[in-house]
Amino acid sequence: MLLVNRRASGFSLIEIMVVVVILGILAAILAPKIMTKPEQARIVKAKQDILAIENALNLYKLDNAVYPTTDQGLQALVEKPTSDPIPQQWQPGGYLQQLSTDPWGNAYQYINDQGNIKVFSYGPQGPGSNSKDEIGNWN
Repeated sequence: MLLVNRRASGFSLIEIMVVVVILGILAAILAPKIMTKPEQARIVKAKQDILAIENALNLYKLDNAVYPTTDQGLQALVEKPTSDPIPQQWQPGGYLQQLSTDPWGNAYQYINDQGNIKVFSYGPQGPGSNSKDEIGNWN
């Protein structure tokens, strides 16, 4: 019988514990920085949605010479309005597939003030909050 002197390969318990401690330290340092990012990501998402809505509104105006009225609202980008002014060149299929809500679950707001359009979200605080929290196509 031949005895072969084999040394077991792999990590020792101490090596594994050192790695776990290092990972724990990194997590403790990085976690607070990462946890503040979701709100910033929601704000960026709202700004991107508003830009997409504004682009769809501009296409609507190119086809129909006017923006939808405030009463027709953003729904005019998804379904052809049935109230005046009825768009004559409204594109079949619409300008958006659907209206999404903002990252906080509220509907995007639309105001047409004699051709000056405002598209906005109430922001993280929701409806009834301070207007400084609003995220819109003007900021």
